[in-house]
Amino acid sequence: MTATVQPGSGAPSACPSPAARVRSGAARVAAPVGVALVAVTGAALLGAVNPHQPGHYPTCPFLWLTGLYCPGCGSLRAVHDLVHLDLAGAWSMNPFLVLVLPALLAAWVAWLRRAATGAARRRVLPAWTIWTILALVLAYWVARNVPALAPWLAP
Repeated sequence: MTATVQPGSGAPSACPSPAARVRSGAARVAAPVGVALVAVTGAALLGAVNPHQPGHYPTCPFLWLTGLYCPGCGSLRAVHDLVHLDLAGAWSMNPFLVLVLPALLAAWVAWLRRAATGAARRRVLPAWTIWTILALVLAYWVARNVPALAPWLAP
């Protein structure tokens, strides 16, 4: 918040001008809006250029080096399928991504709401939550590479 000087008093005012409030509000939402623009642009690109056809996108580096699927393998194809409203196709490419996207969207909405209202940033997630997320990602990573566990997890 910028302080303005009252004419004749020499003391700064506690209330910024309306123009300063608008600028500060626009600046606060710039980051979440920028992330949304990047995400929408990427989804539009994936909707237009089909990753199911070979030659459009590079191979996953982890898959290329090890022959194993990473937790993100199939994500480009899953997003393409979601853009075309094919939930079953997206699920077959990367079910973890399909399950995580609503949580990411909810986190983005909360971020935008906090930025728009100027609310204070909430504290970081508790350690047990972060460890649980890490354990889920690692379990998914292992399960999709062991055909006896879950052959349907391979993209």
